[in-house]
Amino acid sequence: MRITFWGVRGSIPTPGPDTVEFGGNTSCVEVRAGKAILIFDGGTGLRLLGKKLAPEMPLEARIFFSHVHWDHIQGFPFFDPAFVPGNSIHLYGGNNVSRTLEETLAGQMDHPSFPVHLSEMGAKMTFNDLVEGQVVEIDAGDGSQVKLTAGRGNHPNGVWAYRVEHQGHLVVYATDTEHYAVIDPKLAKLAKGADVLIYDAQYTPEEYAGTAGTGGPKLGWGHSTFEAAVGLAKAAGASKLILFHHDPMQNDAAVREKERRAKALFPNTMAAFEGLTLDL
Repeated sequence: MRITFWGVRGSIPTPGPDTVEFGGNTSCVEVRAGKAILIFDGGTGLRLLGKKLAPEMPLEARIFFSHVHWDHIQGFPFFDPAFVPGNSIHLYGGNNVSRTLEETLAGQMDHPSFPVHLSEMGAKMTFNDLVEGQVVEIDAGDGSQVKLTAGRGNHPNGVWAYRVEHQGHLVVYATDTEHYAVIDPKLAKLAKGADVLIYDAQYTPEEYAGTAGTGGPKLGWGHSTFEAAVGLAKAAGASKLILFHHDPMQNDAAVREKERRAKALFPNTMAAFEGLTLDL
């Protein structure tokens, strides 16, 4: 498998001179498993991925949404392959929102918010509602199968984490999930034995507690700290930890410091940055 990060920020895009090292686009991660194109979340990084995919059209792709908060869907109206007839896009999301995934994506493209409606996009789209523990098997196009398992995290309005298995390798994508006083047993099980664990580490412990001078406590906001990320990685026996969903208040220096502190606890840790590519 090949993992490429196209957007690594949380909450809102943060372009500018202080974020050029790690990037300012919101959540989007591409996983290639054989010939299968798997995309996790549709934040503003999805626009860049769409440009990169253009030479491969006509194509078939699958987008798995962790949830439908705006920073995870706002890139979808700018995903070029979705406008091109002959492309096939399968979209997956949870059934724990007040509207279906299709209704939510259409809503952000409805008048007066956007000039082109979802129904006017040219690609063939298939919408799939997931339930906890559901396994999706995908043809990798090379005679092998990709096994994807959906699990729940802890976030306002709900969130999904994904375990992706292909030819003996394992990647787990678990963003926008808040830690508990103990390690979340569901996520520990989902991430067990992961080669790569991509995990929400939006805050430092001081930011989460409200003692960093950057705002009040973040309890109940639905995000974790790098310490919680390390705890989960150790409990799951993960080989590599990727800190993800960086807070918009964190400039490049702050993300580097967060990474340094995490590496002191779990040496095989990296802070995600746009363009980061990992091969398994």
